[in-house]
Amino acid sequence: MELKQLKYFVAVVDCGTMSQAAIQLDMVQPALSQQISRLEAELSTRLLNRSNRGVSLTEPGVAFYREAVLALRHAEEAARVAKQARLTGSVSIGLSPSICALVGLPLMLSMKEKYPDVRLHIVEGMSGHLTQMLNARQIDLAILFNDKDAKRWSVTPLLQEKLFVIGSRQNSSKKVANQPAEKAIEKVGLQALKDLPLILPTAGHGLRQAIDLAFAQTKIKPKVVAEIDSLDLLMASVVAGLGHTIQPWGAVVKIPDFSSKLAISEIKDQSIFRPSLLCSLSDDELSPSALAARVLVKECVETLAISGAWKGSSLLGGYNKL
Repeated sequence: MELKQLKYFVAVVDCGTMSQAAIQLDMVQPALSQQISRLEAELSTRLLNRSNRGVSLTEPGVAFYREAVLALRHAEEAARVAKQARLTGSVSIGLSPSICALVGLPLMLSMKEKYPDVRLHIVEGMSGHLTQMLNARQIDLAILFNDKDAKRWSVTPLLQEKLFVIGSRQNSSKKVANQPAEKAIEKVGLQALKDLPLILPTAGHGLRQAIDLAFAQTKIKPKVVAEIDSLDLLMASVVAGLGHTIQPWGAVVKIPDFSSKLAISEIKDQSIFRPSLLCSLSDDELSPSALAARVLVKECVETLAISGAWKGSSLLGGYNKL
């Protein structure tokens, strides 16, 4: 016996006819009659007397109707209680500075709306440090760029990011785009960056490794004038005209009014990009609040990519965006 059968039976009794109940339930009358007959067959008793004027309850039908109404009421109450019950607890999430610039605030707003009683702890740090924290069980999940040091992680590919060459608008080289702020972002090849003074993260950084590999494949030796592992300081140095940098879109949006301060070009070479992975402790180690937050992180990333807010991103689930 299924709950929907009880719903059909009560509707028929309350309406008085099969035809009226079918209209109320938005189903065809033969299907409804078949469901009621199947219910009677399962109970091995007749519940309704049928006539041209409608239906009436048999003696077993009266007793069954009373219990069916009570069962449906209990089911509705159970659903209401489940919906009103609020998830509680805490969850800690690690985000790199460029990822945090894009995902941090939308994630906090989404958590507040859906799980207001869950305490969210966001840790901003370099990907290597976040990897160590995840392995040490100091955080529940993180968006990372590789899983080579994973220890019992659950890993979900999120997206891959194109990289941009970024310079000060006032000091931009002719080798890269210096387009007006209102125009679309232009594209540039790695060859155009050969003599450009670059400010990059240090060699141990995952992004730097991707950049060095792409330059090596094109047999270009980049002109690195400074190495900075603080994204805030690195971008401030670029705005000040001390050099250009190569970064994903999250570094761009960290600069207020960036369109008036930065000259930005997308690197068109397919060999240079950054993957993003949603890494967490194994499912059996995560609390219900952490499991819920993991779903929310993925939803936030997908929304940002699909809306075009995360420029240069391509979702690895089949969606492609700007």
